[in-house]
Amino acid sequence: MTRIGVILGSTRPGRRGEPVARWVMEEASRRTDAEFELIDLADYPLPHLDEPLPASTGQYQNAHTKEWAATIARFDGYVFITPEYNHSTSGVLKNAIDYLYAEWGNKAMGVVSYGAIGGARAAEHLRLIAGELRIADVRTNVALSLLTDFENFSQFKPNQHQATVLDTLLSEVVAWSQALAPLRHNARPA
Repeated sequence: MTRIGVILGSTRPGRRGEPVARWVMEEASRRTDAEFELIDLADYPLPHLDEPLPASTGQYQNAHTKEWAATIARFDGYVFITPEYNHSTSGVLKNAIDYLYAEWGNKAMGVVSYGAIGGARAAEHLRLIAGELRIADVRTNVALSLLTDFENFSQFKPNQHQATVLDTLLSEVVAWSQALAPLRHNARPA
């Protein structure tokens, strides 16, 4: 069975990402084509990147890095849930991504972003990062606006069409994750 990690990319107190993640997981639970698991970065308190060697060497020194690598390696694809902070993704998500290299490769990803303009710039930055890590990003992006998908900019109430967009995104991530399986199985260690 294809395994998709849903990565909640904010640890900020009062984060809007928590109800978004619950919604994504609720919608994903209706599917039978993959298993979905929530990965909350709050459960992985990674310090600012503290590995002495580049991640591309695969020579991790710290226990927290090894635990993070084992978690990420279990999945065939990912859905990143990201806020938009200062025209980009969150620092904690970027840091978590930077810790690893081979564990991300030849997998698929989709983005559920939120912010004043739907987190579009955060999603675009994640796509640039993904290319360097050999993660194939799908076309569809769920872009949740603080103006229209959050009541009073705080209570998450997605417009009805967002569930349809999310379903398309999940279908694309699952299909691409499955299509990339031969590359993962034939990959040589870095």
